Amino acid sequence: MPAEFELCPGRKIGGSNPCFIIAEIGQNHQGDIEIAKKMIQMAKDCGADCAKFQKSEIEHRFTKHALERPYTSPHAWGPTYGAHKHHLEFSHQQYRELQQYANDIGIFFTASGMDEMAIEFLHEINVPFFKVASADTNNIPYLEKTAKKARPMVISSGMQSMETMHCVYQTVKKHNPNFTFLQCTSAYPLPLEHANLSLIPEFQKEFPDIPIGYSGHETGIHVSVSAVALGAKVLERHVTLDKTWKGSDHAASLEPAELAELVRAIRMVEMAMGSPIKQMLPCEASCHSKLGKSVVARKPLQKGEILTLDMLTVKVAEPHGVRPENIFKLVGKKITEDLEEDATITDAMIKG
Repeated sequence: MPAEFELCPGRKIGGSNPCFIIAEIGQNHQGDIEIAKKMIQMAKDCGADCAKFQKSEIEHRFTKHALERPYTSPHAWGPTYGAHKHHLEFSHQQYRELQQYANDIGIFFTASGMDEMAIEFLHEINVPFFKVASADTNNIPYLEKTAKKARPMVISSGMQSMETMHCVYQTVKKHNPNFTFLQCTSAYPLPLEHANLSLIPEFQKEFPDIPIGYSGHETGIHVSVSAVALGAKVLERHVTLDKTWKGSDHAASLEPAELAELVRAIRMVEMAMGSPIKQMLPCEASCHSKLGKSVVARKPLQKGEILTLDMLTVKVAEPHGVRPENIFKLVGKKITEDLEEDATITDAMIKG
């Protein structure tokens, strides 16, 4: 059983704990703090455990030339990439305001720290855990500094190899035992054939002492529900209020009705996972009483006869008797009373 740990105050992941569902708002708020608050409320109303954003200290994340390049995408919020990113980036004070809003309505709040200075800020405001975006998963200096802060970490695996993930594991494990890997493919929206859910059990085999989760960028909810059935203990999905809004992430995001249905479906699947112990359950008693079969006499039997297989058969009987799987154990045993054809054979009738 993978280790469990407390990801947020009072909320553990791993083991038999429910899947932790992250509503990734990211930058789908359009740079508007009131929209951001509506999205936090939507995440709460739909049953998600956490509302998550993406925090950058832009001049630390990008080079000067990267910020100055013209940006002509239909999703652009400015003439240069820098102007675009600045439009979508909330200030420190706005982040504190959003964090307080989430706290007031009762949903966990965090963000992906998209650079080392962003991690410093998120640590300062005491987020419950750090989310490591796929683009930083192989950023070893960043991982070491983040792990040393001793907050739980949720680490996506998009664009990485299993060899790299082993390196990430060794890097983080030296400083921080509380982390999880998410199977992730970095495509927006994600073609179904590249979701690679079969990697969830592979991750579980490669890293048996940490919980494994899934970060999905596909459309719809079925793949994500399947990931939970395969054992994902954390699930992250992008969310939006309107898929038609400007922004490249909206098309791969879930609208409120979809997020609510995803949460309902996950909780139903978790209930249906039940127990790994195979046994007759109390809810099966009625069916067994009506249809369960027993060993009966194939022909009349006399007291003292030694049973052979051709004397026995299996039928639905009243009363119930020896279970069918034990029929071979009766061969060679002595019957202790006369029986008519079709009479139930019970343990009390057998000697030896």
